[in-house]
Amino acid sequence: MKKLLGTIALSVVAATGPAVAQTYPDQAVTLVVPYGPGGASDLAGRALAETAQPFLGQPVTVMNKPGAGGMNGARSVSDAEPDGYTLLLARVGMALSPAVTPGNAVAWDAYTFLGALEATPMILAVRADAPYDSVEELVTAIGESEGRMTYAASGATAIDGFTTQALLADNDLDPLTAATLVPYKGGGALATALLGGHVDFVAMAAGSLMPHIESGDLKALMVFAPKRMDTLPDVATAAELGYEKAGQIAGWSALYGPKGLSEEVTAKWQDVLAKVATDEKWLELAAKRGSISTIGDVDMSDYAQSQYTLFHGLAKDFGYLPN
Repeated sequence: MKKLLGTIALSVVAATGPAVAQTYPDQAVTLVVPYGPGGASDLAGRALAETAQPFLGQPVTVMNKPGAGGMNGARSVSDAEPDGYTLLLARVGMALSPAVTPGNAVAWDAYTFLGALEATPMILAVRADAPYDSVEELVTAIGESEGRMTYAASGATAIDGFTTQALLADNDLDPLTAATLVPYKGGGALATALLGGHVDFVAMAAGSLMPHIESGDLKALMVFAPKRMDTLPDVATAAELGYEKAGQIAGWSALYGPKGLSEEVTAKWQDVLAKVATDEKWLELAAKRGSISTIGDVDMSDYAQSQYTLFHGLAKDFGYLPN
């Protein structure tokens, strides 16, 4: 009798095992955004949640977990159970922070890489009445100012600090002293600082600058992005202008999960993302926030590694880490 019951039990497991394995997802998925509400990462996360839900077949709930430069949210996902129900709206900071502060950040490769989502361009901008109509004119003025010209950024080793420092380095200027960084918190504060004449220029996220560029209060000199923005078709990218370091910098979003996600979960999300890529709502929301959809354009694991290598090298070149 025991042998018969054992045989029946094994038969049930064999019959139901694949069916159970193919039920993902059978409940809501939590998408952790590692920064506060209202910013570029939050908008990207909510756009993904809205457009992915019909293809996933379950709700996607956005949870903001800011703090420690994005590392609080990142760590909560890297430490989560690898069941596919806790995912991360990853940003460039997931590669940048461990490259610059390796002892305090989640390792760049502590995840399962599900796919790229978007490039979030950075724009080099000045006030509309500034006497600079090209990057070359601005760089010349910076060189002649001997450190007196100022720019706003959220921190020296934040993405909007590295944009300017890379541009200075590409022009054989000292990235730390050729222009003076004035720190502000948040994209809105950076844009306001430039509008108010408190700084001379910025190189920061497009989303916070585009309303002021469209109103004519600011002018764009260059874009840090893999390709030109549709909304600024006449503004060249840093790569087009031949800037080696600056040409590799751009903001981005991606979808990560904890390390060790099953093939079933990764395959499901790859299928979902492939459908999101051509979804009109996704493309509309990306354009609205000044982003460029990159779903399917890059191998996210390779790209994340290249971004880590880039920022680790810049941190050494600029003196933030020992060589």
